[in-house]
Amino acid sequence: MRYFVQAAGREHEVEIVLQPDGSVAASVGGRPVAVDVVSFSARELSVRVGARVLDLTIEGSSPVLGVVASGTRTYVPVESERMRAAARAKGPESAAKSRDVRAPMPGRVIKIFVAEGESVVAGQPVMIVEAMKMENEVKSRGVGVVAKVHAVLGATVEANAVLISFT
Repeated sequence: MRYFVQAAGREHEVEIVLQPDGSVAASVGGRPVAVDVVSFSARELSVRVGARVLDLTIEGSSPVLGVVASGTRTYVPVESERMRAAARAKGPESAAKSRDVRAPMPGRVIKIFVAEGESVVAGQPVMIVEAMKMENEVKSRGVGVVAKVHAVLGATVEANAVLISFT
């Protein structure tokens, strides 16, 4: 399965293929990456990349996943090739909505960095949502102009709630 991951202001194409022997073949940007799955469950994954073992905890749900690695939480937009195809089939209006910034998990809005009419770039911090006593930076998924800030400072938001819409 092919995935499109937004990280460090760029989109990365990640392909993961389960092999007949149970191993995993992975590539990033078309370049093979040696990966061994040490253990996994619904929300936790240990992988060996080279000589290093990474213990990952996955939070939230697509299109924005929270990943905790080495005690650091990062939110990354992840889109499968199936999600992309479905958005294209629904037309341009659906594609615009997919750029909406959504809450990665339930929490309270403690900072808003953008206003309506402001231009943003991919990966730009737009808001901070506090969840489980941790401050989570929410970033823009792409380039655009803020059409509406739906979130209100101090308000509680549900997971996947639209926080910001773009034109």
